[in-house]
Amino acid sequence: MQAKSASLSAIEDQVVEVFPNDLNAHGTLYGGKVLEIVDSLAAIVAKRHSNTVCVTLGIDSVRFLNPARRGDILVCMASVNKAWRTSMEIGVKVIAEDFRSLEQKDILSAFFTFVAVDDNHNPVEIPSLLPESEDQKRRFNQAEIRRSIRLKSRT
Repeated sequence: MQAKSASLSAIEDQVVEVFPNDLNAHGTLYGGKVLEIVDSLAAIVAKRHSNTVCVTLGIDSVRFLNPARRGDILVCMASVNKAWRTSMEIGVKVIAEDFRSLEQKDILSAFFTFVAVDDNHNPVEIPSLLPESEDQKRRFNQAEIRRSIRLKSRT
């Protein structure tokens, strides 16, 4: 199976507006709402990379960095960091943009692990990842470290 570039499946700037029904009692975006958005985007990236159905195995290192408020525009990014035999790590980042001032602030970063599956829900092999840029190579190496930590914690 031929390796694929991260850029073939990446989502660079998916935008979503924060509406009143997305807010908690403090007037900020529900954390679960933004996780729902990025889980869906990460799943699309995983499908694009593997050309098959993928399921979320886990989420690591979720960081809520700043709040988003009503009317903010969420700019979401997702990309494969590393692909193993049947699983892959997708890195996601979300920036909130104030539509009036165009001021931007990071609101979330996380790492999703997906497994590619067949129609019987059995894991299937996926293409490896070919990192090209220095940033992709850094994320590729860091993904392997996170995976090693996850695997060690299981024993």
